[in-house]
Amino acid sequence: MGLLHEALPASTLVVAIDPGKVSNRVWLSTGEVGQVVPPLSLPVLRPGLEQLHRLVVDHVGPSGPVFAIEASGGLHQAWLRELNQRFPGSVRLFAPSETTAARAQLGSRRFKTDDRDCAALTYLARQGQGRPVPDQEQDALTAAVRHRRGLIGEHKVAQQRLHDQLHALCPGLAAPDGHGRALPADSVIGQAVLDCAAAFAGRPPSIRSLRARARGRVLTSEAEFWVGRWRACLPPPPDASARAARLSRSVARWRAIAADIAAVDAEITALLAESAGQILTTLPGVATSRAAAFAAFSLPIARFPTAEHLYSATGLAPGSYRSATINRRTPISRQGLPEHRDALMNLAWGLSQHCGPFIDRAHELRARGLRPIPVRIALARHACRLAYTLLQTQQPFDEQRYRRARHQSER
Repeated sequence: MGLLHEALPASTLVVAIDPGKVSNRVWLSTGEVGQVVPPLSLPVLRPGLEQLHRLVVDHVGPSGPVFAIEASGGLHQAWLRELNQRFPGSVRLFAPSETTAARAQLGSRRFKTDDRDCAALTYLARQGQGRPVPDQEQDALTAAVRHRRGLIGEHKVAQQRLHDQLHALCPGLAAPDGHGRALPADSVIGQAVLDCAAAFAGRPPSIRSLRARARGRVLTSEAEFWVGRWRACLPPPPDASARAARLSRSVARWRAIAADIAAVDAEITALLAESAGQILTTLPGVATSRAAAFAAFSLPIARFPTAEHLYSATGLAPGSYRSATINRRTPISRQGLPEHRDALMNLAWGLSQHCGPFIDRAHELRARGLRPIPVRIALARHACRLAYTLLQTQQPFDEQRYRRARHQSER
C-alpha cells in the first residue's frame, strides 16, 4: 500500500511536457473532458512559454494546474524554473525510466514518440506521482556537485595522459615501483619534472634547473635522485621537440582543470554552509566535498520517511524479484542516481578511515572474509543511517553517543 499515491481530482488540469532541444511537446488535459486543446509543439524560447501560460490560465480549474515534466538532462531546466516561479508548488518531475514504465503499462513500451511520452506523463500525474521541484539553493548545490564530478573525471584522464606523454618522451622516467620510486604528477617534484621535460625536450636537466622550476620545496637529495634516474633513461625519440610542445599544452590544460576544481570547491563550501548538509562535516573523514556530494542528492531529508528509504534510493540495497515460485535477489539494486550511490560509498570510505566505530566494524567484516567492496557496501548502510539521523536532528556527531546507541541496538 505504500506504493500507492493519492489520485488527482478529475477537474485538475494536467500539463504534460516532453522537453526537446528546439521545441517542447505539450499536452493539456483534464479527467472530465480529456484533452482541452490539441497537442502542441511550443518553442523553448520565451514566446512558447508565454503561449503555454495563456492556455493554462484559460483552462485551469479551481484546484489549480499540475505540470508533469520529464527530467531530460538539462533540457527541462529553463521551463522548470520559470513554471515553478509562475505556479509555485505545481510542477512535478519524472525520471525517463518512470516514463518508460508508464508507456509499458499503456501498451507502447517499444514505440516511443513525444505524444506517447506525454500520455505516460499524464497517466503518472493523475495517480499523484512525481517529485516536487527542489528549491533554488538545493538546485545550485546539486549543479555545483555535478560540475565538480565532471571536472574530477577530466582531471583524472588528463593526469593519465601526462604520464603517457612523459613516458614516451623520457622512457622509464615515471615508471612506478619497478625503479624504486613512483612519480606522482600532482606532487611538487612531479610538476617540476614535467616542466623540465617540456622545456628541454626530454633531455635530463641539471639539479639547479629542476629545483628552479619546482612550485614548492624540493630537497636536494630528491632532486639528485630524479636527475640520476633521468640520465639513466634511454634517449628521447627523434620527434622530441613536437612531443615536448604537446606535453607543455597538456600540462597547462591539467593545471587549468585543477584551478577550476579549486574554484568550484570554494563555491560548494559556501553553498553547503547555507544548507542542512553542513552538519555532515562533523563526521570524521567527511570534509566539504564528500558532505556536499551526499547532501546534494539527499536533501530535503523529509522526502525519505526512514533511513532505509534513503538507503534504497541510493541503489545499494539488495534487489528483489518475486513472482509465483520465483524468488530472486541481487546483491544491490542499482536503482537511483549513480552520483548518489558513489557519494554514499565515499562517505563510508571516509568514515572507515577516520571514525573509530567504523574502523572496528571494517576489521570485523574483513575477519569474516569479505572483500573490500562488499565491506564498503556493508559500511555504507551504517553510514546512511548515521547521516540520515544527523540531517534530521541537526545535532553534531558524537562518537561516544554513537557507540552507546549502537551497543544498545545490538543487544
